[in-house]
Amino acid sequence: MIESFLDGRLIVKVGDITDEKVDAIVNAANSTLMGGGGVDGAIHRRGGPSILEECREIRKAEYPNGLPTGQAVMTTGGELPARYVIHTVGPIYGRNDGRDTDLLAACYTNSIRLAAEHGLATISFPSISTGVFGYPKHEAAPVAADAVRAALLNDDTSIIVNFVFFHSSDALAFTRHSGL
Repeated sequence: MIESFLDGRLIVKVGDITDEKVDAIVNAANSTLMGGGGVDGAIHRRGGPSILEECREIRKAEYPNGLPTGQAVMTTGGELPARYVIHTVGPIYGRNDGRDTDLLAACYTNSIRLAAEHGLATISFPSISTGVFGYPKHEAAPVAADAVRAALLNDDTSIIVNFVFFHSSDALAFTRHSGL
């Protein structure tokens, strides 16, 4: 663990999100929900084919045109240590008519809302949109931290949120820029 905030309800740490033994991990998915690179690909590879099959069903039944940016859906965790995967689509930086901040915040807010609706106690997030979607890490950190803080302070549940970074330099940069 790098650091803990909000009386231990928000934890920043270094690790592999696919190793998290929590109720849910969040997948920084693309709108197809069919897997991809980075965190998305790692979750699908480690979680096995059942996650992809559930994503196909979600696409067929609810989102035939793909999951909209900022929204979140949930599948089982397949072969992951986490019980569930919450899939959310972050914004591609600079392509949302000035709405990048709101869309990124919605990813975190909607994921926590979904976890709360299902009575989950622990959730782990990657740094959404800061990989191939190009969101600058120093800009994403305060957006993510503010969204999670607001969700936790306005939430009647006692969810514990982990921010899991693959590299310690990213975790330290997050704590430096997050405003926590």
